[in-house]
Amino acid sequence: MDTSRRTFLNWVIGASGLGLAGSMLYPLFKYMSPPRGAEQSVSSVVAAHAGDLKPNSGKIFKFGSRAGLLVMTPAGQYKAFSATCTHLNCIVQYREDMQHIWCACHNGQYDLQGKNIAGPPPRPLEEYDVQVKGADIVVLRRA
Repeated sequence: MDTSRRTFLNWVIGASGLGLAGSMLYPLFKYMSPPRGAEQSVSSVVAAHAGDLKPNSGKIFKFGSRAGLLVMTPAGQYKAFSATCTHLNCIVQYREDMQHIWCACHNGQYDLQGKNIAGPPPRPLEEYDVQVKGADIVVLRRA
């Protein structure tokens, strides 16, 4: 079979173009497709130990793959919320001076029931149940 130089070059350029397109599309496809491993659903976690928090203070803890916020109110009651702001998913924190939950991204503010009271957050924080079991403070997802 006799192939000309032009036919050979057309094949080489075509193969190079396909290789380039594949090397650009493969990472894009991998980025757009969800990961294979499903996120494990965590229903409870030990967020702190007795004595870790003093009244009118808060602590960030891991709740599965997300952040949670444990607060001991000025009255000494434990409250727990998702630490993810409902506006742009920033991490919120407890401000002792204001005695409520604050998001630094856009000055979003939540009261100690998780309700949005100022700033751009469109909805309240997800609230969790708190139980004291011995020396452990256990946070549970609400059913």
